Amino acid sequence: MNTQNRSKLKNLLALHKPGTVVLPKWLEEIGISRDLQKVYKRNGWLASLGTGAFIKPDDDVSWRGALFTIQKQAGLSVHVGAVSSLSLQGLSHYVRFSQEQILLFSPRGVKLPRWFVEYSWSQSLLHVRTTLFPENMALTEYLDKGFSITVSTPERAIMECLYLTPKKMDIIECYHLMEGLSNLRPKVVQELLEKCTSVKVKRLFLFMATKAKHQWLNYVDHTKIDLGKGDRSILPGGVFNATFHISVPKELAE
Repeated sequence: MNTQNRSKLKNLLALHKPGTVVLPKWLEEIGISRDLQKVYKRNGWLASLGTGAFIKPDDDVSWRGALFTIQKQAGLSVHVGAVSSLSLQGLSHYVRFSQEQILLFSPRGVKLPRWFVEYSWSQSLLHVRTTLFPENMALTEYLDKGFSITVSTPERAIMECLYLTPKKMDIIECYHLMEGLSNLRPKVVQELLEKCTSVKVKRLFLFMATKAKHQWLNYVDHTKIDLGKGDRSILPGGVFNATFHISVPKELAE
C-alpha cells in the first residue's frame, strides 16, 4: 500500500465510529474511491453488510449503529419512536426492551435501504410511515456508546403509541405508559397537540392525561387544540366518555 492510501486508511479509522455501518458514498466523500474500497475489503479492513454497506470485520454492530448510518450518512428522516423511544430513555417499565419490536417512524415516501431491512438484527423492526406530525418536530438525540441516534421526545413518543393503538399497541399498555410520564413539558405537549393530524390521538392523549391526574396538563390550553367533531370509538363495546367524545375500554372508564 502506498503512502497516500495508507493515509486514507488512517483517516477512515479516525473518522469511523465503532459499532456503526459505513456507506460507499460516505467513503468516497472522505477520499476512498470505489476501487480502493474493494482493496480494503479484499485486505480485510472492511466487510460487507448485505449489499451497499460495510462494517469493520471486528465490530459488533447493532440496529442502533446501523440506524446512526441511515440518519447521519444517508440523511434519511427516520427516527426511533413510540414505546421504543420511551424504552431507550428509561421511561417504559411496562415492557421489557430486549423482547420488544423496534418501532421506526418516518414521513411517507421514506424507504429504508435493503441492507438494513434484510439483515437479521437481534430485534425485529417495524417501519411506520405517517404524517402524524411535521417532519423533525419534537425529536432528540440518544447517546449510545460513542454515537447518537435520533429518537422521539417522550411527549411525541407517547402520542406515537396512541397512534398505533389499538391495532399495533394495546390501549391499556398505552395508559400504563402515560401514568409514568409525570414530567412531560407542557410547552412541547401544547405544540404537538396543535400540530397533530389525528383526532383520535389528541382525544386519547387528553383523556389519559386527565385520568392519570398529571399536573403538567394544567398548563396546556385545550381551547387551542382542534379535537374535531363527532364521536370516536377506539374499540368495539367500549364505554363512552362524554368529555372527549370517545369510547374506551371499561378498564379505563372506571
